[in-house]
Amino acid sequence: MNHSILSLQLFTRVASRGSFSAASRELGLSQSSASRIVATLEQEIGVALLTRTTRAVTLTEAGVEYLARIGPILAALEEADHAVRGNGTLRGLLRVATSSALAVREVIPRLAGFSDMHPSLRIEFLLKDQRQDLVSDGIDVALRVGDLGDSSGVACRIGTSHRLLAASPSYLKRAGTPQVPADLVHHTIITGPAGFGPFHKGGETFSVRAEGRFIISSLEGSNAAAVTGLGIVSTGHLACRAELMNGALVRVLPDWEMGTAPVSAILPGGRAAKPSARAFVEFMTSQLRDQ
Repeated sequence: MNHSILSLQLFTRVASRGSFSAASRELGLSQSSASRIVATLEQEIGVALLTRTTRAVTLTEAGVEYLARIGPILAALEEADHAVRGNGTLRGLLRVATSSALAVREVIPRLAGFSDMHPSLRIEFLLKDQRQDLVSDGIDVALRVGDLGDSSGVACRIGTSHRLLAASPSYLKRAGTPQVPADLVHHTIITGPAGFGPFHKGGETFSVRAEGRFIISSLEGSNAAAVTGLGIVSTGHLACRAELMNGALVRVLPDWEMGTAPVSAILPGGRAAKPSARAFVEFMTSQLRDQ
């Protein structure tokens, strides 16, 4: 076995990017050199790790297994480098996956504080409302709002988003302001990823069957629809805080609670987390804990 660290790093980059050209640029190599290095790795192992077509590069079944097994090795090497430096300096690339709404509204505006502490660290954001696979996509840490389902990663709660209803002043002037949850059946509802109801007040719980006229799969989209006056949106406080502050949206039924959704950081399971990923989670926890 004569696998260099570079060949393993390159393979993980190609696997996560689905592209030799993108991976080679990140590591300062020519595309032909990158292709040759990975081909040599496959020859040494004796199995194809990647399927190459004119449209994409994808992992073979053996490649998926190999990627999962070398992840802990590369993470341990990075941990060792970090430990012997002894000065807290973080280097390399940190890949963060999250939704566009959470990134644009809460993470990126706070990023300068983290970036200033670690000037040698490069950070890549993968902004998708759909949840990514941390291992196959080469993600170091994911930030997610809501139920994690059957996540195979290691999760920790870093904050809380309060669910609520909101509408634009123009809509409420035109359609009236609901006073109790039962009034919602007479209003236009925008249904987003945050869900709808039930409502709680004191010891009372009230459920409403209000069918959404507009069903929008992203929080940014559903909030934008509410701002334009299309109806009442079910959303989260973190996703519409700016609009509530500037008056573009007004909270509806403010005396009724709709529960909360956890904001979680997820690290890939089965391997040690990167030092940069752990530092990023600690930083975001300090930023979002009291929001």
